[in-house]
Amino acid sequence: MMRSLHAKRWLVLALMGVAGILSVGAALAATPATPAPAPASQQFVDGIAAVVNKQVITLQQVNTQAQEAQEQLRRQNIPLPDYSVLQKQVLQRMITEELQRQEAERLGIRVSDAQLQQAVLTIAQRNRLNVDQLRQEIEKSGVNWDTYLSNVRQEVRMDMLRQRTVDSTINISDAEIDSFLKSQGRQMNAAPAVAPPAAPVPAQQSGPQVLGLAQILVTVPEGSTAATVQELRQKAEGLLARVRGGADFAGVAASSSDGPRALEGGELGVRPVEGWPDLFVNATRDLQAGEISDIVQSGNGFHILKVLTRGQPAQGQPAANRPLDIRQQAPAQAQGPMMVTQTHARHILVKTTQVMSDDKARTRLEQLRQRLVNGESFEDLAKRYSEDVSAPQGGDLGWLTPGETVPAFEQAMNALQPSQISEPIKSQFGWHLIQVLERRTKNMEEEFKRMQARQMLFERRVEPAYEDWLSQLRGGAYIDNRLDPQSNRNQR
Repeated sequence: MMRSLHAKRWLVLALMGVAGILSVGAALAATPATPAPAPASQQFVDGIAAVVNKQVITLQQVNTQAQEAQEQLRRQNIPLPDYSVLQKQVLQRMITEELQRQEAERLGIRVSDAQLQQAVLTIAQRNRLNVDQLRQEIEKSGVNWDTYLSNVRQEVRMDMLRQRTVDSTINISDAEIDSFLKSQGRQMNAAPAVAPPAAPVPAQQSGPQVLGLAQILVTVPEGSTAATVQELRQKAEGLLARVRGGADFAGVAASSSDGPRALEGGELGVRPVEGWPDLFVNATRDLQAGEISDIVQSGNGFHILKVLTRGQPAQGQPAANRPLDIRQQAPAQAQGPMMVTQTHARHILVKTTQVMSDDKARTRLEQLRQRLVNGESFEDLAKRYSEDVSAPQGGDLGWLTPGETVPAFEQAMNALQPSQISEPIKSQFGWHLIQVLERRTKNMEEEFKRMQARQMLFERRVEPAYEDWLSQLRGGAYIDNRLDPQSNRNQR
């Protein structure tokens, strides 16, 4: 399905402004003049730090990234863990990234030069720059432009992987949306009819309540024994005692958290309260900024949460305000009629895999297009050849609202007149033939409210689903972590 429920990481990164972009990339150029050596006990004869399936991660690669992580932590004023601890944290991150890279390779997910250029253009436009100005700003920070492009390409690829493997598995029913909207209505109606006198509220404070969180995660591997679970709970209790005893939360996260953002101090970002999982909302309901929750147990392990911010978003600041946050806040609440042009379209999708290359997929669609031009039924060919969930409906996607499909698909669809059939179009999902059936203009106020509700419910589920997927990916892989052999025993 082509519907896109959240922005790409590079897209949200773009919302931060150039300073935010540079803060992400600066570590790439921040190699110390005198590299910090690995401890003597970890100097292996073969220089191998880990083996992930058949791919080797060398100790030199780990040290390079550990040095970059040191510089990043210093810039964020996060206390540095011991170098050996930092090595292990960095290697765990590298293992996860390698597993995702291998999965993207297995699924045939690629980022074309055109997709990369579009990503960079979007980043530049969001920062009110052209691409040349963006490049100047990036290089001014000391980051090589080719290195920057390589990292943007990797971010886009990983987001495409996540969309295909995780996001597509999350289904929000109409009944759930109805229930959510009713609960929101009850909360609004619960406010007193006559409020007590209070100081005027500045205009910029209207809008959704937002919550910013950081976490320390102690992962519990799937299938762990009761003794192992108790041992890991005790570890979490020890970490909680440290941070409540005055230890820097970000520093403890960087040294001890198993979360994917440990090396960013455990920061999870800022989003509307309704966009967080219920477990997190309930655990932090009575906490103010700076306060720390009790231990929260989920299917992934034990979480310790710190409230970073609570209340109204700062004027001019997006709710999702981390440079590498995957998520995007829901749009502001619509007020009054929203007249929108919708498109009724259908498509045929051929996915790319190791067996079905880009060239083969495009060639197949070119052949199908010629058959359509010769008079064959679009509906019949979609049912026979499309690999999208819409195939049983003859590829019919229904009425589509701007922003509801991924950019490459929408751009091609918008260029078509009713009854026209596109040339083969590539998106992160594969190759498409698109036909526009008709267009209409409609008041979308109620639909927009439902779209917001769907986004909020999606936000609640996607992070736990992503963590579950990563856990399954690790559980099915061969991992030999030579810096931290204990973690090998915890894989399964």
